[in-house]
Amino acid sequence: MPLARAVRRPRALTQRLVTFTKEQIAEYAEFSGDQNPIHLDDDFARTVGLPGVIAHGMLQMGLLAVVAADAAGGAWHLRSLSCRFAGMVLPGDEVTFTAERVGEGRLELRAENQKREAVVTKAVATYA
Repeated sequence: MPLARAVRRPRALTQRLVTFTKEQIAEYAEFSGDQNPIHLDDDFARTVGLPGVIAHGMLQMGLLAVVAADAAGGAWHLRSLSCRFAGMVLPGDEVTFTAERVGEGRLELRAENQKREAVVTKAVATYA
């Protein structure tokens, strides 16, 4: 086992602030294959009752997984991750992703926008 893996310890609290952009959302759409126009076209998004394009839930979950992996001491320690998408994320939103150790091998995860509104809830991860 490389030394870097041997000495990394889970962190009690890990956070990452992400400002979402239209470019980031479009790149995710391209790489994920999810070309739904609600993520790419403001006019279309408005026709279905949205305020404009919104970020993919899976983009948010991926960022949450990065924070969880960091909190767990590395991605190879993660065993599971689950969450509920609770709010829309729009371009320009600043979302704070948080992972907090709440017991042996368990992380509580949160994602809140700049208004302190949860955009992800019921989020947990386990690690070994």
